[in-house]
Amino acid sequence: IRAVVSERAGRWFVGVLVEQDQPIFTGVKDNHAVVGVDLGVKTMAVVSDGQTFDSPKPLKRRLRKLARLNRSMHRKQKGSNNRRKATAKLARLHFKIANIRKDAIHKMTSRLTKTKSVIVIEDLHVLGLMRNRRLSRAIGDVGFGEIRRQLTYKGKWYGCDVQVADRFFPSSRICSCC
Repeated sequence: IRAVVSERAGRWFVGVLVEQDQPIFTGVKDNHAVVGVDLGVKTMAVVSDGQTFDSPKPLKRRLRKLARLNRSMHRKQKGSNNRRKATAKLARLHFKIANIRKDAIHKMTSRLTKTKSVIVIEDLHVLGLMRNRRLSRAIGDVGFGEIRRQLTYKGKWYGCDVQVADRFFPSSRICSCC
């Protein structure tokens, strides 16, 4: 057993490492539930069975406050107590934005992996998408890479098969109604 103490944005956390076997998930699951998940900027995810998950867009909603706190911090003299206070305020806001994003992603991925037997997601080139100046902030605000990572490990936990569709598979050319 190990413990790690860390501090982030004025809050203290203790991480405790304990080794145990993963319990077998015994929830209700539709055995024939094979769904595809399409990640997007307007809505976080659209599932092929008609379910949509709205994106909370935490960064977009707090961008003006973030800019104001950033300007306020940079106006303070380096090394002063007021600059430390302004830096702490800015760090708390960044922490809040990250937590809102994490919460929405955890809820969505847990719900999908607990209720579906097979989930198919697309293999997105997230780094390439992030190079687009106009879309990079919105894509980062949704967290495409984190969604895929969480679906993968939660799929193993809850007995859900997560498959990744090939990046170059011509799915839209095969079926126009999808």
